[in-house]
Amino acid sequence: MIRSTAAVTKWEFILFLREPSAFFFTMVFPLLMMLLFSSMWGNEPFPGEAYGYVDFSVPAFMGMVMATGGIMSLTTSIAAYREKGILKRFRATPVSPAAILIGQFASVLAVTVAGVVLLLAVGFAFYSLHFMGNIFEFVLAFLLSACSISAMGFIPASLVSTARSGVVAANILYFPMLFLSGAALPWFMLPDFLKKVSLVFPLTHAIKLMQGVWLGGSLSDYPVQLAVLAGFVVIGLFVSIRHFRWV
Repeated sequence: MIRSTAAVTKWEFILFLREPSAFFFTMVFPLLMMLLFSSMWGNEPFPGEAYGYVDFSVPAFMGMVMATGGIMSLTTSIAAYREKGILKRFRATPVSPAAILIGQFASVLAVTVAGVVLLLAVGFAFYSLHFMGNIFEFVLAFLLSACSISAMGFIPASLVSTARSGVVAANILYFPMLFLSGAALPWFMLPDFLKKVSLVFPLTHAIKLMQGVWLGGSLSDYPVQLAVLAGFVVIGLFVSIRHFRWV
C-alpha cells in the first residue's frame, strides 16, 4: 500500500503542475487576494494591538489555499477519474481506495504547503509579517485544518459519478465557505445570522484556530474548533471509504 500511495501522490502532483487553472486558483489567486486587501489596509498595528491586517489575515488566506485544493481540485479530479474509467482500471490493480484517497490528500497537502510558503514569503518580504505563536502548535493546527477540509472534499468526491457533477458539488461547498468562513472577508464583519450559518463549515473553525494560534494563543484555548475539525476528519474518512465508488 505504501508504494501504491506514493505512486498516486507523485503522479497527482505532476498532473496538478500541468493544469494551469488549478495552479492559478490554488497558488496565485490567494496571493493576489492578499496583495489586493493589503494594498488598501497595510499592516500597521490595529489600535491597542500588536498586529495589523496582514498578520491577522494570513491564516485566512492559508484557509483559502486549503479550500481550493481540498474541495475544488480533489473533488473534481476524483470525479473525472471515475467518469473516464480510470478508477475502474485501478480496481483491477492492487491499488486500494485508501491508497487513492491518501495519495490524493498527500498531493493536495504538498500543493497547499507550497501555496502557504508563497504567501509567507511575500508577507515577510513586503509587509513585515509577524508570527506571535508557538510554531509547533501552529503546525499542528495547520495539519488538522488541512485534513479536515480535505476530508470534507472526499465526501462528494466518493459519491458523484461525473466530472460535471463533481464541479457542481465542489462549487456548492466551496463558495459559501469562501465568503462565510472569514477566508475572503473578515468573519467579524458578517451579520449575526450569517455568523451562525458559517459555523457548519470546517473552514470557519480552521481559520479561527489558525488565527488564534498565529497571534499568540494556544491550542488549548480552542477546544470547540479542535473538536469540530477532528469530527469532520472522522466523518469525512468514514463516508469516503465506506461509500467509495469505482464507477
